[in-house]
Amino acid sequence: MNSNGEADLGQVVIGLNAVIVAIVDDQPKVLIVQHTQETLTAQHENLSDHSLSQNDRHEVLPFGPFYPMQHRTLESGLRSWVEEQTNREIGYVEQLYTFGNAGRDPREEAGGPRMVSVGYLALVQDTGPTAIDNALWQDWYRYFPWEDWREGKPALLDADLIPALRRWIDQAENSSQRQERYERTCITFGLEDTPWNDELVLERYELLYEANLVWEAQDPSHQSKSGNGRGTAMAFDHRRILATAIGRLRGKIKYRPVVFELMPPTFTLLRLQRVVEALSGARLHKQNFRRLVEKKGLVEATGKIESLTGGRPASQFRFRRDVLMERQALGVRHN
Repeated sequence: MNSNGEADLGQVVIGLNAVIVAIVDDQPKVLIVQHTQETLTAQHENLSDHSLSQNDRHEVLPFGPFYPMQHRTLESGLRSWVEEQTNREIGYVEQLYTFGNAGRDPREEAGGPRMVSVGYLALVQDTGPTAIDNALWQDWYRYFPWEDWREGKPALLDADLIPALRRWIDQAENSSQRQERYERTCITFGLEDTPWNDELVLERYELLYEANLVWEAQDPSHQSKSGNGRGTAMAFDHRRILATAIGRLRGKIKYRPVVFELMPPTFTLLRLQRVVEALSGARLHKQNFRRLVEKKGLVEATGKIESLTGGRPASQFRFRRDVLMERQALGVRHN
């Protein structure tokens, strides 16, 4: 604030956000931190009491500000915030995206600085207790229920979202806007024989948000939309950040072997398939998947057998890291 009590329009605060992903019982999980109104306000200095809803819990990704004098790099700052808020260290990390849209943080609307957040994607194998009560693993389909096609097309689409989107299309102000809405809906939601693209997670979320069918927790109207089965809101724009991460990871597993960052040292091919299915939200053809893995030389047999409960014994494999030096396209493309 300047001497006149007005916001300094040139002031920018850099934040760090972590999307930490693991696979638990064939479900993709994301580590979130639950805050009460009081603790979330305390986490943000100068955040006014009325800038957030009064729900008992606000779900956020682990996050915190970047302190140039304290953090040697952005990534080291991120790791320190994650360890402080979840009591755990993270391994594989990659920068995801920079989120800097105007109005993405209530403090800005209240006259505070522009908030710019650098998002990171982290993949971990250990999902043991966090030792901090408000840090929890949550199924990422809890926030995006229309993205999980493993048991077929989600009923939510035909029963609710698609009809609502068609009404939104019909409510367009003119024919040009109606056509633009129709085309975007076809592309993102696979209408009119357009194939469903599993990577368009953010685009689908943004379309639903624009159509006022889903909400983010900072929206003053979100209370009236609760309980409609369209997924759980998160504080600030963290649901949008999570959508970005899911889309990025779904795309990346098709051309880089990052899926093995989520795997134990040894595993069966069925286990590997189930992890890829969990991330992509789609079932895969067993034989085609195995031929693809073998063709790319991604794994090698350990010579050991795992006795599966209720099934035949299966060979154990491990990731063949030498393949990283041999060629570039190393993913498990499934489409």
